[in-house]
Amino acid sequence: MASALWHASGSSFAASHAPVFLLLLLLLQPRATTECDQRFISIPDGPQNGTFHAPNLINPEGESRQCVYTFLAGPHQRVELVFSTFGLRGSPPDGAAVGELPACVHEYMDVYTEIRTDNTSKLIETPFGGRYCGPIPPRKRVSLYQGIALSFYTDKNVTLPTLFDGRYAFINASEYEIGTPAPSLPCSFTVNADVKRTGNILSPTYPGTYPKDLVCSYQFIGQPRQRVRLEFRDFDLFFGGPHCPFDYVKVYDGINNTSAVIGTYCGQQRNLVLYSSESSLFVLFVTLQRTANTQNRGFRGIFEFSESFVKLDFITNYGGEHIRGTECDQKILSKKESVGNVVSPNFPYPYIPKVVCRYFIYGMQDSQHLERVRLEFSVFVIPKGEAKGESSCTDGYLKLYLKGQEASDSYDKFDYELCGKDSNPEHVVSDGPRLVMVFSSGEQQGRGFKAKYTFETEYRIPGTAAPDGSCTFTYRSVSRKRGEFNSPRYPSNYPSDTNCTYLFLATPNEQVTLVFDHFKVRTKNYNVSGHYGAEYCQDDWVEIYNMYRDDTEKLIGRYCGMTAPGPVESTLGALGVKVILHTDSDLVYSGFKARYTFENAKSIFGDCGSNISSLHYGLITSPNFPNKYEAPPKNVASKTCNWFINVRPNHQILLNFELFSVEGEQSARGCPAAVLRMWMSPHSTPLELCGVKEPEEKWSHLSDDHNMRLSFLSADKAVGQQGFQAVWTEVTQDSECKGGFLCERSGYCIDASLKCNNINNCGPEDNSDEEHCKVPPPPENYYALPASIACFSVLVLLLLCFLCHRRLRRRPSHGHHHHHHHEPHHHHHHHHGAAAAAHLDDLQQRVDERTGRCFHHHHHHHHSLLHQQQQQQQQQPYRPSLQQTRGMHSTVDDDEDELADYRGGLSQQQQQQQQPSPPSDDSDEAELELVGDRAEVTGCMATRERIQGMGCSDEMDNDEEQLAEELASDSSPESCNTVRGGMR
Repeated sequence: MASALWHASGSSFAASHAPVFLLLLLLLQPRATTECDQRFISIPDGPQNGTFHAPNLINPEGESRQCVYTFLAGPHQRVELVFSTFGLRGSPPDGAAVGELPACVHEYMDVYTEIRTDNTSKLIETPFGGRYCGPIPPRKRVSLYQGIALSFYTDKNVTLPTLFDGRYAFINASEYEIGTPAPSLPCSFTVNADVKRTGNILSPTYPGTYPKDLVCSYQFIGQPRQRVRLEFRDFDLFFGGPHCPFDYVKVYDGINNTSAVIGTYCGQQRNLVLYSSESSLFVLFVTLQRTANTQNRGFRGIFEFSESFVKLDFITNYGGEHIRGTECDQKILSKKESVGNVVSPNFPYPYIPKVVCRYFIYGMQDSQHLERVRLEFSVFVIPKGEAKGESSCTDGYLKLYLKGQEASDSYDKFDYELCGKDSNPEHVVSDGPRLVMVFSSGEQQGRGFKAKYTFETEYRIPGTAAPDGSCTFTYRSVSRKRGEFNSPRYPSNYPSDTNCTYLFLATPNEQVTLVFDHFKVRTKNYNVSGHYGAEYCQDDWVEIYNMYRDDTEKLIGRYCGMTAPGPVESTLGALGVKVILHTDSDLVYSGFKARYTFENAKSIFGDCGSNISSLHYGLITSPNFPNKYEAPPKNVASKTCNWFINVRPNHQILLNFELFSVEGEQSARGCPAAVLRMWMSPHSTPLELCGVKEPEEKWSHLSDDHNMRLSFLSADKAVGQQGFQAVWTEVTQDSECKGGFLCERSGYCIDASLKCNNINNCGPEDNSDEEHCKVPPPPENYYALPASIACFSVLVLLLLCFLCHRRLRRRPSHGHHHHHHHEPHHHHHHHHGAAAAAHLDDLQQRVDERTGRCFHHHHHHHHSLLHQQQQQQQQQPYRPSLQQTRGMHSTVDDDEDELADYRGGLSQQQQQQQQPSPPSDDSDEAELELVGDRAEVTGCMATRERIQGMGCSDEMDNDEEQLAEELASDSSPESCNTVRGGMR
């Protein structure tokens, strides 16, 4: 008989082509022998178990050799096979260890577990159970019918018996007969309660690896008032995902697969216990048709029919819904703020011992709704048990989980554990939309409990909630000085058709500040100057009011859209602030999040500001303008400036912004950090401003009456910008404008004193009040005459220096004419005289240069002073007196007189210091000339002093000053003799 072995060397056929591939290999087999085939057959008196091992083969040519091991059980028997050692020498790529094709070359083993007869020639028609090689053996196998076949292939030279071995056994098949078998189906059974009330249920080849392409069914049919309990104690199926798309067990709550599904299960399950709602249960086990790539063992469990299981009328009679597959678990779904009751099993009669029931109470939770559960007990009798202490609920108990644990969550962290008669709280409220109760009856019986549940809308708003459950929250200064508040369910969407009220109550000496950090409220209308006002906010909106102690309120503003309101500060002396959120029935947004702070009251003007009256116009600027305004100090919520402008009755106030730069953007994120509010009358709703005014934009506002209020607030999160500067003007709209000035284009009548004041009081587009103004005459040049006199004096002094220089240069020739009278002293005195003449010559030249530069510097300095004087005269005309003008002339005359006196004094001093000498006409003449020379040098020094008076002393070189001083002061006798000798 040919061997039923096939060989795949590198083939990658898909699993669907496996039968064709097997047939092909069988036909092309080069050599097939039966000398190593083995058969293990069960006989009535023969052994029911044994061992097997690899053949002993010598194959020097390396030919293909196949050996088939056949195991056949007797009637009502199955074959169980386990490998002890396994070490086939094939080359196992991926998949070899789990039997997946393609795998293994040179040496491998194929497994067939669905053999019906001992005719191994039909193995090609038998479902393939996997191919294995390498060191990992196949898992335990149990035949689906009566036989198992192992096909061993090798082309190695030597095969020893130790290559693999294992054990086999012929086991009783009655364990796999769950009930009455269905005709021609290997694993489908019907179980009737009148035949078998309890028993085992297991997969067809448990605990061996289950085959592929199976469809097994188990139908449990009970008696009336019975329920079916199914407990899986071992469950191991291939896990393909949470929805079990491959191998699975599906349980139906009824008689067949058209009933409601309890659940679909795969993978590994623990403590899987299922109950039918009525008397029938249907179980379906399915494995996919594909090449074996897993070796899962299936499942094993027990079943039971009983009338003692909990009756479910305690659920249905109170409007609950039984959770399919459980004994007595139920869920209660809200019908939007609905009310109902929950009771213990068998209530009002004593409950059944050793029962565990779970209650899942679900409030609404979606994009439109969010609820919480309020629970109030009216009856509670659960025996406490004999143990004492804090954890005294050792027998029966009721545990409450306010965070709503699901069935798969941990139940060891409960919020309340109740037992006894008086341990139940008056009421409990869930933390979220779900509340879970777990009731365990224990050994002792009791009456149980009855509780009323109420589904309330969950707002998730911090603050003191209203007792009636409405969306009203109160924030009192005496309770907390600062905190947060938000729209319902923030950051999730707020519910539709909702009205929420927030009350902030301050003490008489306090004010409350609100700062919005997020704001997104639905609106259909968009206004470029901000989303506020009743005319724009018609859908969802937020309103803010000042509340006063006389029970009156004043609206600050209505807001909507995506722009946050500016910081809000309650009015001095007000009771507090009220915020209202209104939503309609349409779409919803995320709402808002804000902060509140109670602080000591400020003055009526805030941190800055003033009361302005009895004026016709004025200027208002932000704090620290033109520098940035600053955020409030640390731990202070806001900084406020209030200006109150009052003009004459029957007049209005025109406010024109020349510059405006406040952080925020009304059309985008609003004014959450800083805002300027303007009240056009004492009873109006303020206008809010922030952002940046472009230079070409015109921002002008007119009050409704003779009052206007401005309030600038910066929050603690402000970073600062330049701020604003605005001009206000008292105006009327009287076209006659008697006694005033009528603006040509705007038509306003302003006070006559405002014409030609260098400010546009008529409005941003009307400058008629600054037109046709008289231009003041250019200022007279009062420095021209003094400058002319000074220049004339300088020229006179320069002329004297020039004459002095010429006379000094002629002295050496005159001295040489009388040379023969004083021969012994000729060389010495002539040398000093020449040096003095050279010094004078050099001094004259440098004095001329400095004089020119001094004149230029003096002229430039005079021009600068004149320019400054003209600017001063534009603001306040200046005219010098005649006495001042005369004083300028007398200064020049005094300088000339002083110079003459200096020359005379120097001449007298020189005469007194001369040593006596023999009388001579030539010596007298020389002495007189020397005195004249020194007088002329003194004149040059006077010129230098004038130059210094003109502001050029810093330009005189040190050597020039020294030379001039030496020539002007050298009057010693030795010097006189030296000079005389040189001149002679």
